[in-house]
Amino acid sequence: MENFVSNDEFKDWFKSLKIKIKKSQVNIAYSINAELIQLYWEIGKDIVEKQKNSNWGSKFIEQVATELKIEFPSIKGFSRRNLYAIRQWYCFFSEKYAIVPQHVAQLPWGHIRLIITKIKNVEEAEFYCIETINNSWDRDTLEIQISKKLFLTKGSAVNNFSETLPSPQSELARQSLKDPYNFDFLGLQDDALEKSIEDELVKNITRFLLELGKGFAFLGRQYKIEVSENDYFIDLLFYHLDLRCYVVIELKAGKFKPEFAGKLNFYLSAVDSQLKKDSDNKTIGILLCKKKDKIEAEYALRDINKPMGVSEYNLTSAIPDNLKAKLPSIEELEDKLKE
Repeated sequence: MENFVSNDEFKDWFKSLKIKIKKSQVNIAYSINAELIQLYWEIGKDIVEKQKNSNWGSKFIEQVATELKIEFPSIKGFSRRNLYAIRQWYCFFSEKYAIVPQHVAQLPWGHIRLIITKIKNVEEAEFYCIETINNSWDRDTLEIQISKKLFLTKGSAVNNFSETLPSPQSELARQSLKDPYNFDFLGLQDDALEKSIEDELVKNITRFLLELGKGFAFLGRQYKIEVSENDYFIDLLFYHLDLRCYVVIELKAGKFKPEFAGKLNFYLSAVDSQLKKDSDNKTIGILLCKKKDKIEAEYALRDINKPMGVSEYNLTSAIPDNLKAKLPSIEELEDKLKE
């Protein structure tokens, strides 16, 4: 009998077979999840309508949970707590949608519950649904992004993209920047020097890339370029897979100064001349500063023809984690005020 394990043709064929099976498994999982979310939507709708039109009292949902547990003992999704969550979710999205929104139906129920627990308006909730799908976030990552208020920071950096990049690339570039960036995972104090910050960012490159967002590929730190027999060193060099361009990041430990834009403009010209291929788009620059004056930054970028943005970064959280647990909750404060 032929030894198929060492047969290259068999290996290639079997590899393609595994890919087909795994793809089918993923499609089945998506299909089952979509069906479950659709079922929850119908259950939520039925509960809301019955509570509105029938005089069944406050114990209605508890009774439904009890009956469903008896009828479907192997299904865990019909607990009293989950039925209340299903009702809350339906009420939340049904204000805007008559059916389950597609970007919601693609998410696992655990992600959806987290979003409706943490978010109070539909627009913000939809933002996190779409970001989760686009970035394939697990639930822990989603919770981190919500806690860091990504909805408020994404696309808010000072930039000149609308003047220097064609549409729709300019909007995609704008959405790729945040302000501020949160580097509290570095464990550094606010007075840390540029080299220390850069060292720790590279050591924690996985978390740094997560903070930057989808599409960034790290190419190197202190990346050397030669111009007229002189050596220059770019703090951090990336390539953005969606924007199809190089991204130069310059890190400044102090407040933004207009002359920083001039130096970054020089680096962008060098990268465009020496690294950029014909298939690449114009190189983008990002100035990361400890502080900035928005008007000053806008003036500095106004007449520069290279695409760049200016963002702040935070090294420490506003409240240390070890103190957060000691602070009273909003509910506790409200109770005190009532007293």
